[in-house]
This record gives sequence, C-alpha cells and structure tokens, in this order.
Amino acid sequence: MLLWTSSPPDPALRPLVTLSMKSKQSSGGLVYSTDSGRMCPGCRLPLAQCGCARQPAAPAGDGIVRVSRQSKGRGGKDVTLVSGVVLDAAALERLGKQLKAACGAGGTVKNGVIEVQGDHADRLVGMLLVQGWKARRAGG
Repeated sequence: MLLWTSSPPDPALRPLVTLSMKSKQSSGGLVYSTDSGRMCPGCRLPLAQCGCARQPAAPAGDGIVRVSRQSKGRGGKDVTLVSGVVLDAAALERLGKQLKAACGAGGTVKNGVIEVQGDHADRLVGMLLVQGWKARRAGG
C-alpha cells in the first residue's frame, strides 16, 4: 500500500492512486456485524430484517397468455399448457385450480406454467378470455 501525506510525487502515478482508492471504496461495505450478524448486500440491513429475498420479482411478459397442447415426453398423453400468465406463485396456483376444475381434469403448476391433463385448449382459451386475460392459442 502506498501512503503519501499530500499528492503523489510523480504525476504519472496520480491516476493509479485514484483508481485504487475508488475501487477500494466502491467494493467495500459492511458484510458482517457482531451486533446483528450477516448483512444483506442489497439493502444493507441484517438478513433477519431484509426484505430483498422475500419479494421475488414478478415475471415479465408481453401480456398475452398462450395456450398450447403438448404430448412429447408424456407417453403419448396430451397435456394443455397455459404460459405467459403474469401472477405470483399463490395466485397462479389458484388460477390453475380453477382451470383444472372447469375442465374436470388433473394437472399441476410448474415453473410458472399451468399444465392441465388432456386436450382442453379451446375451452381454456374461452375461459381465460371471459376472465379478462388476453389469451391466444399457440402451436399447431
């Protein structure tokens, strides 16, 4: 570490000193405190009080709900997929439950996509349109 009481003796070293000081200041920050334990790097609060991790970002979409039919990798069984619904996990589960009950079929919600067993694409598009969603039939 270089220490000068005033400016560096050689003017050519001046950019190096300011660069190293800037990087040291910007990369620094409180990581652990003996008072409260680990600190969140985003909001600088203790992890117990941090709200960053508890609020996952809502998935971005173009506003169109796409309904498609798929049978690949499912032993020849048809499954209707509803994707592009911009809802949090709990609301997506509720919507999936409503759609499955209306079709009288089983299904699941995986990775933000509602899967309904069977070929119910036309029925699901109609139901989503009635509920106010901008739904389109996708695929063949």
